[in-house]
Amino acid sequence: MGKMIYLDNAATTKTAPEVVEAMLPYFTEFYGNASTVYDFAANSKAAIAKARQQIADVIGAKKEEIYFTAGGSESDNWALKATFEAYKNKGNHIITTKIEHHAILHTCEYLEKERGAKITYLDVDENGIVTPESLESAIRPDTILVSVMTANNEIGTIEPVKELGRIAHEHGVLFHTDSVQAFGHIPINVNDMNIDMLSASGHKLNGPKGIGIMYIRKGVKIRSFVHGGAQERNRRAGTLNVPGIIGLSEAVSIARDKMDERIAYETKLRDHLIERVLNEIPYSRLNGHRENRLPNNANFCFRFIEGESMLILLDQNGICGSSGSACTSGSLDPSHVLLAIGLPHEIAHGSLRLTLSDETTVEEIDFTVDKLKEIIQRLRSMSPLYEDFKRRNPDV
Repeated sequence: MGKMIYLDNAATTKTAPEVVEAMLPYFTEFYGNASTVYDFAANSKAAIAKARQQIADVIGAKKEEIYFTAGGSESDNWALKATFEAYKNKGNHIITTKIEHHAILHTCEYLEKERGAKITYLDVDENGIVTPESLESAIRPDTILVSVMTANNEIGTIEPVKELGRIAHEHGVLFHTDSVQAFGHIPINVNDMNIDMLSASGHKLNGPKGIGIMYIRKGVKIRSFVHGGAQERNRRAGTLNVPGIIGLSEAVSIARDKMDERIAYETKLRDHLIERVLNEIPYSRLNGHRENRLPNNANFCFRFIEGESMLILLDQNGICGSSGSACTSGSLDPSHVLLAIGLPHEIAHGSLRLTLSDETTVEEIDFTVDKLKEIIQRLRSMSPLYEDFKRRNPDV
């Protein structure tokens, strides 16, 4: 096709032109520190207040429950570490799942090893879904927090957050959700879904990098995570990233206005991709729930090949995809998410995640599948595993 085909929107997205345009004045014209008292900073203060309200409205929160952070990883760290510190007199038990992003899993490991926390990692079913029954049975008298992602970043499965939050609340336990992949892509209402804390990031919804939010329900008594100045109502120190906040707000507004249209378009395109791959490439499987998944996510495994080789050959054809989370793309280990849904190592190694946008075209999808068929056939022709399989199964 002669141009790049970008199918890694779960890793990051293109910053929308409208977002860049909204940000620019706050670099060069309204550059005052929003924490100062003089008139020059008034424009920045007003813009931040408006942005906070716009973001709160999208998830059904109050504006004073929205805190700006540097991104999803900071928000996840804040939710877990600060909750543990604030509620350790009540208990030290935290429940999460085996398929969380490493921002959650590595924070839990830290709390376990360094702070004496007790962590339960819930199993998921073959589609990556956490069952309400498994959460119910894991809650103990010393449980202080449940953290379950809204939707998985690798396989796209959407979790039953509303039900899980309800169960947590019935036991007097706080509920946090990592919504980095879901925020701006599917409807979220923190009240309807029983959410006490929520993490999100700007660059996953055509906003800028380096900006995120933490929603903290009023009454949740967690403390500062970053210490220093009195910004964010004494809960998060540091000079406010005014251009980033404005950009995030603009991205959220666009996502809100286009959500229904975008969901319909991306779902149709995603299903076309899935059907072509499963029908035209032998020994392929879809990972994650077939219907209850993010509109733009398709994750496959192809037997008898290595995902890394597949990605390199796709890149040579101008196609950007990934074999799992962008944060672990340098690792040769198979995805912890794919292992958690029960895939053996040798199959999990042959994974491919393709994530679309509202700018992706059916022509790009068809070109990608055509090239993918050629690449997999080429890799399998060199695979001793495939040769051995054919020898053992001559009639297949």
